[in-house]
Amino acid sequence: MNFMKITGKIDEIRAQVKAWKKEGLSVGFVPTMGYLHEGHQSLIARAVKENDRVVVSIFVNPMQFGPTEDLASYPRDLDRDSALCEATGAHMIFHPEPEEMYAPDFCSYVDMSVLTEELCGLSRPVHFRGVCTVVTKLFNIACPDRAYFGQKDAQQLAIITRMVRDLNMDVEVIGCPIVREDDGLAKSSRNTYLTPTERKAALVLSKAINFGESLVKDGETDCKKIIAAMTELIESEPLAKIDYIKIVDALSMEQIPTIDRPILCAMAVYIGNTRLIDNFTTNL
Repeated sequence: MNFMKITGKIDEIRAQVKAWKKEGLSVGFVPTMGYLHEGHQSLIARAVKENDRVVVSIFVNPMQFGPTEDLASYPRDLDRDSALCEATGAHMIFHPEPEEMYAPDFCSYVDMSVLTEELCGLSRPVHFRGVCTVVTKLFNIACPDRAYFGQKDAQQLAIITRMVRDLNMDVEVIGCPIVREDDGLAKSSRNTYLTPTERKAALVLSKAINFGESLVKDGETDCKKIIAAMTELIESEPLAKIDYIKIVDALSMEQIPTIDRPILCAMAVYIGNTRLIDNFTTNL
């Protein structure tokens, strides 16, 4: 097992990455908000496999939370996260305080149009501005060769990929498959909010995803019919409340009526007070 460093200081991580690059070493980067699970671990493991050194950031970014969202209650456990990172082979954790990332008079933001206006962007209007801004800052701080993101947050992955392209950032964005529990529920830090009854009810998300995917595989191309069938399934669960179910162009994130190109079918569903997301993609 390698010796892993933890720092909350921008100057320290910059100095370490510069030293690695001076040695000709490649750097992989996994940005997270902590409370790591097997999904995050799969990203770290892939980064370790594909790079000489790996940095994991653990930062609950206040900028991407709305005023009524769960910033204060978002789960945190640095000791547990550090053990997982070290066991998986990461070389450094960047764990800054908000004051390190954002000066009191901070006023520079990274905004995006089109891709941020559908799906989670509709119900969480400040969210992706916060994501784009913090990821840009993290890329500037860690200067990685490659950065790893989970496909569970498919809209985020599409947005970061486009942002890197549009702003000519010198980093390769790599998407990694969704990791699920044995019963199908997508791994999420927010799963810890669920009561045992809600945890059982949450399986309706993956059931609906599997159902929608099977309809597409069987040749259904009418998006309204697919969404209606998935909606009916989810509404059969009394504890579930749909935020959205949509089928969009996989690149532009714009809604389409017919499946005639690569698509993303994404959903957000409340189980009790906990908002969970899931999705599937198809490549024609």
